Amino acid sequence: MAPYTLLDKRQLAQLAEDYGLGKLQTTNGVVEGSVNTHHRVDTSKGRYLVRVDEVKSEIEVKRELDLLLYLRKHGFPCPQLAVDRKGRQYREVGGKCVSLYKFVDGNHKEAPKLTLNQIENAGRVLADLHVIGKGYKKGIENRFSFERVAEVYLDVRERLPSYFKKITRTLDEEVGYLEHYLESKLPKGIIHGDPFLDNLLFRGEKVVAVLDFEAASRGKYIFDLATAVNALCYDGERYDLKRFESLIAGYESLRTLSLAEWDAFPNELRFSALRFTITRLNDFFLNPVDTSQRINKDFREFYDRLSILRREREGGMEGLLMAMATGYDYRKYQKVRAIEKKGKS
Repeated sequence: MAPYTLLDKRQLAQLAEDYGLGKLQTTNGVVEGSVNTHHRVDTSKGRYLVRVDEVKSEIEVKRELDLLLYLRKHGFPCPQLAVDRKGRQYREVGGKCVSLYKFVDGNHKEAPKLTLNQIENAGRVLADLHVIGKGYKKGIENRFSFERVAEVYLDVRERLPSYFKKITRTLDEEVGYLEHYLESKLPKGIIHGDPFLDNLLFRGEKVVAVLDFEAASRGKYIFDLATAVNALCYDGERYDLKRFESLIAGYESLRTLSLAEWDAFPNELRFSALRFTITRLNDFFLNPVDTSQRINKDFREFYDRLSILRREREGGMEGLLMAMATGYDYRKYQKVRAIEKKGKS
């Protein structure tokens, strides 16, 4: 979302004309975010967001747009893609794909100001994505699988300065541990991959839009939920058990976690924290980007979470483990399994 590729007023006016949006009135670069460039444009026919894909190839952009169209068709609150007068979903500007979306009127929330109802609704909308996505049969490669993240780490590790020795030792241990203890045979489908607060828009207690499907792929549902826990249930120093319970209650109101997913939950939390520690080290600490453009997302935010999840320091992990151990409702699971078997017979 950061303004890495600036489109001038002439280019934006031409886009407004090509998309039949009327006369361009005002434009603003959106500074929040980190990966892609967004411009907010006001036209005589409304407000829109112009997105410049900074990292994806054309085929990857096509796959993301196809997924968004599918989700919108099935009522999911994701960005609404605009098409130009010729029916095109995107165009190329300077070798990068540019697309337009209808602006959604909503508010971003800071973690300390989230209510339990908002967290519960965030859990529900994540489950809604997973349920709706079951019908999407096209494959989207997971660019952030454990194997890919481990490859990125090998490259990052070689470039880390010597004073990162303690961090490197921890990350070495974590990669080695997860390589043996991550479970791959878990329910999979379409996941968002990045369910952070800056990708959620609220209006009152309701989530009115889930943004930024840049990392969406086919992956483990429990990883998506674990990432949401790391994003929404951590208060800066520790995990908040009430937030966790609200998120899970919202999620399980639409999709019940299996016993295998409950068992895998602690390790998926650790992998999520490891994934964002490593990719932030790579993208925002080591990547040579103009510091005036960089939106710096500190890797230490997730390294701190990882330390708690590894039980190296206090921070609410004991409460999470107890909730996971007791949160699985065996009778509910058996009922779901009986219904699934009946449907197959």
